Amino acid sequence: MAKGILLVQSRPISPEAEAEYNRWYDEEHIPDVLKVPGIVSARRLRARDAGPIRVSGEAQPYIIVYELEADDLNTPMDELAKRTAEGSVTLSDTIDRPSLTTVYELID
Repeated sequence: MAKGILLVQSRPISPEAEAEYNRWYDEEHIPDVLKVPGIVSARRLRARDAGPIRVSGEAQPYIIVYELEADDLNTPMDELAKRTAEGSVTLSDTIDRPSLTTVYELID
């Protein structure tokens, strides 16, 4: 079984939206994403030196690390995309898009 992570870098659309952005991630988005087979855990982190949230430039003060375990790491990603398109995994208006997402496979 392959193991890896999905790394998502993001930020809220504005400092005023930060509380709702964090509520949505913690109470809605992460629980919905963890229902996808093959996505086994999630951890959110914030940069210690982020200071005030910037709404332009390249700073991404938040990251989330989802751990993946599947025969093929594309399978949970395809299912996540399907559930997002169907609306069972929601996206918030408070997240500044596009977020940066990358799947990394564990090197044995």
